[in-house]
Order: sequence, then C-alpha cells, then structure tokens
Amino acid sequence: MVGLIERYARWLHTGWPAGTVEKLPEVREDGSTNVAGVYVVGDLTGIPLLKFSADSGAKVVQRIAREPDFEATRAQRDDDVYDVAIIGAGVSGAAAAIEAKRLGLRFVLFEASQTFSTIKNFPKGKPIFTYPTDMEPAGALRFEEEVKEPLVEGLDAQLEDAGVEPTVARISHVERRGGLLHLHRGSGETTRALRVVIAIGRSGNYRKLGVPGEALDKVYNRLHDPKEFAGQRVLVVGGGDSAMEAAIALVACGAHVTLSYRKAEFSRPKPDNVEKLRELSADPMHETEVERPTSERVTTAISTQMLPKPRPKGSLRIEMASSVVSVEDEAVTLRLSDGREERLVNDVVFPMIGREPPLDFFRRSGIRITGEWSAGMWAALVAFFGFCVFVYHWKSYYWFPVEALNPANWIEGVRAALGEAANDQSSFLYTLLGSASGPSFYYTLLYSSAILVFGLRRMRRRKTPYVKVQTWTLMAVQWLPLFILPELILPWMGRNGFFAEGAVLTPLADLFFETYGDGGPLQGERAYWRAYGFILAWPLMVYNWFTAQPIMGWLVLGGIQTFVIIPLMIRRWGKGAYCGWLCSCGALAETLGDTHRHKMFHGPKWNRLNMLGQAVLLLAFVFLGLRIYGWVVPESYVAAQFDTWLQGKTAASYKWTVDVALAGFIGVGLYFHFSGRVWCRFACPLAALMHIYARFSKFRIFPEKKKCISCNVCTSVCHQGIDIMNFANKGIPMEDPECVRCSACVQSCPTGVLRFGRYGKGGEIVYDRIAASRVLLAESIDKDQMRVVPSPGNT
Repeated sequence: MVGLIERYARWLHTGWPAGTVEKLPEVREDGSTNVAGVYVVGDLTGIPLLKFSADSGAKVVQRIAREPDFEATRAQRDDDVYDVAIIGAGVSGAAAAIEAKRLGLRFVLFEASQTFSTIKNFPKGKPIFTYPTDMEPAGALRFEEEVKEPLVEGLDAQLEDAGVEPTVARISHVERRGGLLHLHRGSGETTRALRVVIAIGRSGNYRKLGVPGEALDKVYNRLHDPKEFAGQRVLVVGGGDSAMEAAIALVACGAHVTLSYRKAEFSRPKPDNVEKLRELSADPMHETEVERPTSERVTTAISTQMLPKPRPKGSLRIEMASSVVSVEDEAVTLRLSDGREERLVNDVVFPMIGREPPLDFFRRSGIRITGEWSAGMWAALVAFFGFCVFVYHWKSYYWFPVEALNPANWIEGVRAALGEAANDQSSFLYTLLGSASGPSFYYTLLYSSAILVFGLRRMRRRKTPYVKVQTWTLMAVQWLPLFILPELILPWMGRNGFFAEGAVLTPLADLFFETYGDGGPLQGERAYWRAYGFILAWPLMVYNWFTAQPIMGWLVLGGIQTFVIIPLMIRRWGKGAYCGWLCSCGALAETLGDTHRHKMFHGPKWNRLNMLGQAVLLLAFVFLGLRIYGWVVPESYVAAQFDTWLQGKTAASYKWTVDVALAGFIGVGLYFHFSGRVWCRFACPLAALMHIYARFSKFRIFPEKKKCISCNVCTSVCHQGIDIMNFANKGIPMEDPECVRCSACVQSCPTGVLRFGRYGKGGEIVYDRIAASRVLLAESIDKDQMRVVPSPGNT
C-alpha cells in the first residue's frame, strides 16, 4: 500500500521539478527598500538583463530628483554630503551615475574592482542578450553591440564620455543616522549622502562546500583554460551548467574527471550539456564542444576539432547522489550514494555549486531579505491570523462574544429609523436590510470589494490583454452569481411572488432552494444561499449535496459540473480554466494576493505537502458515502449523527476542519506572509480532484528554449510553487497540474520565452488567442501601422 501511494504521489505531484527560489533583498516596484532613502537597482531586482538594469538605474535617479523633499534637503546639506552615492559600477550603477551627472546632482560612484566586471568576466566572444528588442532604456546608456568585447569597449567609452570616474572602494554597509545615510568602507572611512543607490549585482560570493580542506590552493571556482589540466585528476562538484561545461571542457582536453552531484538525477542543466556529458562518459574521445559557455565561470570555449592531434585521452566518472567529505593535498574523499566513503587521488577541485548573493551587505545595512523574518513580522502574522480566526468563527457560526457584534442589532436600529419604508417586504430595501442582518453578508461584501479594488490595481500593474479579460471575469463572477444573486436578487424575487405556488419559476426553485419551516425566523423563506453552488462545484461546496434529504437539482447539476463540465474544461484549457477564471478563492488570490505571489514555498518537501489536498478529497468522498448510506437507511446511527459530523461547532466536524480552519483562517490568515494560494495549492479538495483531471490535459505552457536566460523570474513569481524555469531552459512544455493559468510567469518573463497553448487533435501546438506576454505582445505590434500582427500558429 505504501509503495502504491508513493507511485501515485510521484505521478501526481512529487515527480515534477522542484527547484527553489534565490533569496534577494526586498525591493518595491520603484526600487525603494525598507530603509528610507536607500534604493536597489539592477539584477538584484530579479531580472538579469542589461536593458532592464540600465533602465532601473536611470529611472531611480530621476525618481530621486523628483522627490518633494529632496530639493529642499539639498539646499541645506553640508559641502561634504553627496546628493546621491552609487555603489557598484556595473550597467545599472553606470546608468545611474550618467543620469545623476546629466541632472546636475553631486554624486559619487563606488566600485570595488572594475567597471562592468560581470560582463568583463564573461567568456571570450560570448553573445550578449539585449532583450527586449524593442525596449529603449531610460537614461543615456546604450547597447549597440551584442558580443562581449565590443560591448564592453562601448560601455567604458560611454562612461568616459559622460565624465564619470568611479572611486575605487569597497563599501561594507550603509547606515541611516541623523537624517543622513552613512556609507562605511572597509578601511574605516565614511561617506555621507542624502540618497544611496545600490547597484552591486547578485553575483556575490561563491558557495562553499563546507568541508575540511576547501581553502587549499588546489580548489578553484573558475575554469580559465582547461588545457592546463590535461592528464590531471580533477574533481568537479555540482549539477548545473557551470559544472557540466567545466567537466566537458576538462575531459575534452585530456583531464581525468570525477563529477560529483548531491542529487540522484540532474534537474536544471540544459539538455545539450547532459547529452554531451553522457556521450563523453561512454566515450571520452567523442567529438564534442563547449562553443558558448552559459556560465561566466567557464571562460574558454572548447572544440575537440581544434585541439592538437593526437588529442590527449581523458576520462569521466559520474557519481550521482554523492557528496564531498574532505579535501586533502593529494586526495579527496567522497561519500557515495550507498553511504560508503571513497578516497580518490586528486590534483585539483572545481566546486561549481553556484553563488550566494551579497546578502550580508544588506543584512548589515538593515535591508530586509525575502523569506527572512523579523520579530515585527512574526507579531503582524500572529495578530492578523488571530483576527482571521475571529472573523471566520463570527461569519460561519454567528459567534458574537458581545451583542454589539451581532449585525441583527444594527439593522433593527436602522429599520426603526426608516419606519414603513424598511418594513415593506416587497421592497428592495427590505431585502437589503434582511440580508444585512447576518455576518455572511458583510463578509461577502468585503470579499467582493477586495477583489474589485485589488483587481483594478492588478490590471494597472500587469498590462496585458490576458490579465485584463481574466480579472474582469473574476470580478464579474464574484459580484454577480456569488454575491448579488444569492444575497439580493433571489430573496427579492421570492418576496415578490416569482417562486409562489403556480408561478412559472416555482418548479425550478423547488429543484434548488428548499423552503424553511418549523416556525423559525426564516419561516417561508427559501435557502437562497445554495446559489453559491452554481459556481462553487462539489467538493468545494459540499453542503448542497450533504442534505438530510437529497436535493435532486444540486445532485444532477453538481454531478454534471464536477464530473463532466470541469474535466472537459481542464482537458482543453488546464486546471486554471476554473481556478484562475471562475473560483472565488482564486479570484481573491489573483487580486488581493497578486503582490504576495513570490512568497510561496518552493522545493521538494513542499511538493510532498501538495498531497494534503488528496487527503481532504478522500475525506469528502468518505462523507459522500456516509451521506448516501444515511439516505438509504434513515433510521441508522450514521443518519442521526451525520449533520453533527458535517457542521458541528467542534474541531471534529468537516465544516470546522476544512471550511473554517483550512480554507478560512489558515488560507486567508497567511495571505500577506506566505502567498494567497496556500489553501488552493495544499488543501482545496476540488483543486485536488482537478489535479487528477489535469494529468490528462492538453494544456501546456510552451517555452522557446533559445530565448531562456535561466533568470528564474518565472519560478519566483509562481504562487503555486512550480519550478517553471526547469521546464523552460530545457525547452520542455510545462505540464505540472498545479498551474492555475494566472499568467504571472508568462507576463513577467523578460525575454518572452513562455506562451499559453495546447496540443491540437493532430498533436500540433495551438497557442492562446489572448496575449499574455508583454514581450511577445510588443514584438507582434507593427510600429508603423500600430496594428497587431498575428503570430505564427495562433488560432
């Protein structure tokens, strides 16, 4: 049984790529940080493209110059205080400095090593991406060349022509003190400024192995010339493109290489590199090449056809699921996949396990890092979570610790003030006040209003046709069938005879809305709240099915919804056709949760937690079985206890566990700290059912592999935790069933790699008609005619 569950989990969730997201400083859209006056620009904002870096550097200086208090503060500053201090003379820092010079600001540009150092460390002759092709960055810095050497020459010339000369210094941290920003150097000197622009890039420090001996001289983080290591015994550590390209180049030049990788299989390198590695493992003399290294850590292109003849013979040994134990002068020790330790004779070690961004600089400067929590953030989470616990008990169980919290008391006063106008049962006002007597009215009104307000903000933030149509659809569905219809229209129709005996609509109402009896306050009214079931399908909305007597309208309609309509939708458009376009939970996540999507958990352990939804789905099916048994045997213990199990006011009931706790105060209570899709991803039973349907869907996110720069932006903005980059940089269509079609990955991709689409009847790719990519949208517009040019394959 355990093995069967494991296979099922792998088929559904755990078999998909599960890369993590790099920690970066928290930066707002305008480049500002939590430290007043400090801005971050360049690829630390998340997009490692030259044009974006230059654009962000120039724009932030323009923004500083426009700040209302900046000019007044400038007039009062001391002579030794700079208007702007810029840290880092890369592309973004240079663009900021040139713009500061143009605006007549007193500035200083600090650089620890050399101008444009990241580009200068690229391999010789490396082509440089200048996406987006139609983008004209703000400021004066331009990119006229697309190959490393002439590009660097041109950038240095532009800096010199602008009269900008960097100051060589390493800044250890920035401190705000006495209304000014103090930049502390390693030498102990301090520079003061009104504003600081941090443009140091994300290269940072090489990741450490964390083992004895890694400080020995034989350990290198860069491979400059693999021919130097011909005949030597080399250990390369890592499973990414840097490690693979280093191993390929070394073997091709005659080195005897052992490649050690900590995981059981490669996940993120490009398929071409994996194939070359396997070919060399089978035949070390195989003709191969590293024509254009993707990493700046492999700085020389290699082609076996250009090597001296006879070519020295190397060798390659690949050890998966292994780790380095220690490094010695003449050996290394590896722990192999079976747990054994093996000591290998060794001449040189290349740890190619990535870099850590310069996070310590930001920590010392008091700038928040994504995923790192302060005491204040924990306090805010606890406070908001507690508020959500109260709200969901207030709304779900009409829990009023004090009578002042009972809306019926509020409305009683309003009715008394309005007199006859408020007591005419046929009036719309009467219906409005009646609905407003219960907490759920205010909750749904607030919920719908949040979707409207933040939906409008989302459309302003993400200006694509896809987001516009999707957001308007979500807002319309939430306001009309999920609020106005059950709370206002249906009750008003009922009180005006639309469902009275003999009326045309009465048989239809009888199928869906039972009439309350027993002389209670709702005597004669119908259960119009069940109209939520027109949108919220079973098992998201279980209460229309789990009734004391079967309500045939809901059983038939719900069955068609859940087991016919939704599977057909998913087959064509993916799970997101419901989750991203119709569901009220998804509507709040895509609007209120839009700016928090980057906070979702990523990685293998969180993919395993996705299976929680399958457990909730199983629970829903168990309750369905119990409910059917109770209908068949109405005198049974199950029939007598079922309502208590379903809706009892205890933690043992389905309602409290699933609707109040998981979907309520946990799902919403974690919105501002862990993304808005916590409930949707991990626990929603309908989503869990749709994940199964999605495994048979024709929907995909199709990548254009050659344009992928492995920036990881797509993965970082996925609030379902999907490792989209792992698909994109291999050119593999993304088919993880978690996808909700939110379009954040497609819209945020800086090079236009991704597109929504599906496989047609003949296996051909059919792309979506509604444009979701800003880059592809811009590239498809004829600038002369200002008309949309249809993309190839679009239907």
